[in-house]
Amino acid sequence: MATPGKAHEIRAIIRRHKRWDLIFGLMGLASLSVAILTLLALFTDMALSGIPRLDADFFTSFPSRRAGQAGILSAWVGSVLVMLVTAFVAVPVGIAGAIYLEEYAPKNWFTDLIEINITNLAGVPSIIYGLLALGLFVYTFGLGQSILTAGLTLALLILPIVITTTREALRSIPQHVREGAYACGASQWQVVHDHLLPYSTPGILTGVIIGLSRAIGETAPIITIGALTFIAFLPPVPLSGDPAAGLFDWLFSPFTVMPIQIFNWTSRPDTSFQQNAAAASFVLIFMTLGMNAIAIWLRYRLRKNIKW
Repeated sequence: MATPGKAHEIRAIIRRHKRWDLIFGLMGLASLSVAILTLLALFTDMALSGIPRLDADFFTSFPSRRAGQAGILSAWVGSVLVMLVTAFVAVPVGIAGAIYLEEYAPKNWFTDLIEINITNLAGVPSIIYGLLALGLFVYTFGLGQSILTAGLTLALLILPIVITTTREALRSIPQHVREGAYACGASQWQVVHDHLLPYSTPGILTGVIIGLSRAIGETAPIITIGALTFIAFLPPVPLSGDPAAGLFDWLFSPFTVMPIQIFNWTSRPDTSFQQNAAAASFVLIFMTLGMNAIAIWLRYRLRKNIKW
């Protein structure tokens, strides 16, 4: 039984620890408040500057040397097409690679080396991917400064993110799910296809959207591979025109994207172009928020259907 002096000392230690817990909590709250208020102030300033410029013509007009007539048609169409190529390449390759590393690959020094490199690649500056794509896709493979090159470049950029998050989602599934499936006579692929993938889909989807959200705002690798800062035409629509365009001719078309258009306008001294840049930034943010909203909704629906 503790003596009165010992009990008093224990209470003093507890009070001191609670005091430090309170101080740490207040510091965290203050830091969070500063970050949120700064972001809110910047977003409010951008919205007040850009919202008056948002109208139908802004979305349906090509860039122009006259700020009042300039629009983002080629930029948002280019962003959508580039993101389609990025998702089409990065998602299946990243998920397949993660499944192999987590469920099939033997645990040895070679797979350990691959895992270390994947982790390191997630922190490589994006400009390095642009230089790699310039030498590999543009010059070696001869794909040119096209939508396909941009999509492949951004796919390489987000591939480590997709692989890492997919592996974490697979690891989060309890081992008894695998053991129960094997006990019922399922093959390894049946376990992966019928159990692991359905249960891990919400987590995988989160990683995919995080990667795509990063890719849609990237500028450095897109500039490096030669994206145009001024473009007044759209990629050819499949089976249209005379002669008719092919189904995949748009993949090899020159392009621009929203970050490039914003960069072009912000580099001009005219304040009217600054307003255009604020409006385009507002649209880009809502494109990103829209992707995240779709991911949250899909994740919620998928989690409701999961039964352990």
